[in-house]
Amino acid sequence: MIAHLTRFVFAVTMLSLVGCQSTTGKTAGQTIDDATITASVQSKLSSDRLSNFSRIDVDTERGVVTLNGVVTSTEQKMRVAELTRGVTGVRIVNNNLQIQPQPQ
Repeated sequence: MIAHLTRFVFAVTMLSLVGCQSTTGKTAGQTIDDATITASVQSKLSSDRLSNFSRIDVDTERGVVTLNGVVTSTEQKMRVAELTRGVTGVRIVNNNLQIQPQPQ
């Protein structure tokens, strides 16, 4: 009985993983890798000493990281891209950050 239950649970798990791949086109491993990259980039941006980039939206698809949001200078935009490239697993950075200087 336990052997049948184990096989059933294994079969359901495998079907779930295959189902995930068919709906997103990514394997479960790719989905986990992308989530890990996104979390690592967000953590790195939030903990940066020079600026707090916690309000930047980070999306990852197969190692391609897309950054969206607003920064106050070209230097900040370049810094965010530099920090993102430093994360393991990042293949390409699409930097869509907008520059909006703070009012004086």
